[in-house]
Amino acid sequence: MVSPVRSICIVGGGTAGWLTAGIIAARHAAGSGSGGGLQITLVESETIGIVGVGEGTWPTMRTTLKKMGISETAFFRECNVSFKQGAKFARWVSGKESDFYYHPLVLPEGFPSLDLAPFWTNYAAEHEGAPSFSDAVCFQEAVCELGLAPKLITSPEYAGVANYAYHLDAGRFASFVREHCVKNLGIRHIVDEVTEVVKDDKGDIAYVETSKSGRLAGDLFIDASGFRSLLLGQALGVPFVDCSDVLFIDRALAMQVPYDDEQSNIVPHTLATAQKNGWIWDIGLQSRRGVGYVFSSSHTTADAALSELRAYVGDGHDDLQPREIKIVSGHRRTFWQGNCVAVGLAGGFLEPLEASALVLIELSADMISAMMPATRETMDIVAKRFNATTQYRWDRIIDFLKLHYILSQRTDSKFWIDNRHPDSIPESLKEQMQLWRYRAPGDQDFMSTSEMFPAASYQYVLFGMGFRMDVSARPLDRDIGTAQRAFAQNATLKAKWTKALPKNRDLINKIKELGLQKI
Repeated sequence: MVSPVRSICIVGGGTAGWLTAGIIAARHAAGSGSGGGLQITLVESETIGIVGVGEGTWPTMRTTLKKMGISETAFFRECNVSFKQGAKFARWVSGKESDFYYHPLVLPEGFPSLDLAPFWTNYAAEHEGAPSFSDAVCFQEAVCELGLAPKLITSPEYAGVANYAYHLDAGRFASFVREHCVKNLGIRHIVDEVTEVVKDDKGDIAYVETSKSGRLAGDLFIDASGFRSLLLGQALGVPFVDCSDVLFIDRALAMQVPYDDEQSNIVPHTLATAQKNGWIWDIGLQSRRGVGYVFSSSHTTADAALSELRAYVGDGHDDLQPREIKIVSGHRRTFWQGNCVAVGLAGGFLEPLEASALVLIELSADMISAMMPATRETMDIVAKRFNATTQYRWDRIIDFLKLHYILSQRTDSKFWIDNRHPDSIPESLKEQMQLWRYRAPGDQDFMSTSEMFPAASYQYVLFGMGFRMDVSARPLDRDIGTAQRAFAQNATLKAKWTKALPKNRDLINKIKELGLQKI
């Protein structure tokens, strides 16, 4: 007998649950206007809060919200949103005050058909005080340094002069998406406690038992229950793969810091400032900053980390009490087993250095939606492909995060020294580093269609942290004219947009007042 997939039960709300519900519903749900459609039920606890520190997104969020039918203007008005144009890494290389580099969201000029890295390498080797790599090849560093927005008030919703993502209030965002899903996409919402997960004789989940609503059945179950991993981890027993031998961060102290003035400038990028035993994130929203110290408890104590965090935040905030969050770096061995797939923290978590948590939710939900099995009989084939792709993505995230640590030259603590120990570096990353001694990262180094980070991202981190290639064996004279024109074009764009773009807060205020044009 054929067993069609007609209903989905999502266990857990928060950002993971509601984003997943919205992405799938916009394409498949009965209430989305598609006719017929899947019946989607989301059950969430009234007593279990969300982690709430995932406040940085990737540019993919623009496409996600647009597909779900969400207005960008409403998003800014309701979710304390600001623009994010990348990340500024401070004190990661030497630890000095002047030590910083950018990982912007705009690709290098001419990339990928033109690789400016060897030309910049040659120039920087011969000229003291040469511009940073990101400043030489991309206009976005200059825009960020001046605190400017990535678009104009005349730019339509989700369109920009520069590529951009968002900083957002995770709590408000989850509520905002929930309201949209229930009102506009036909999601059945149940607030209840799951008391039992019941499997059938084949090992699939048959239904979940709840305190007040009774049995909730489904053809496909999505585990969005957070760190508990109630379905995939607890009920189905899928083991956890610990990655703390590579990434040492296992604690976070998070606090919300008010602005000194309600019209204070909003920094248009994430700021990641290295400390003795970890790093501090600083995210500017409309009404406050989200600040937190992620650190290794094997290298320092919570009290010592708190002292560093308070020193960073400065005087006048002694009344702020941070929330401590335990992080277990790693992921489930498989992410889709039987008729259950995990999304978000239920599948795993790593330190939030490159804002990978939310984008993994987006990518996972989008893949589930795109590959939605028509029947239970085809589900295992989809699960196999989903697991292979998701595992690949986790591996690449781990490599990319580790890259930030192995290039550091800091020796002021065992944390930084241990992070450079060869035993803690994945073999895949070691191999790439050998290749990149003689040529810059390029698309040929990343063969999958499921890449998390483009080659340009690796270039920004490598050259931002002082990595130098040996390009002596590569003749550059033939392409020097093309490279010079690209550098000149970047300088022209930099001059234009640093004059034309508004301050970040000024544009946000205008969006809230006037709104953006609909596309």
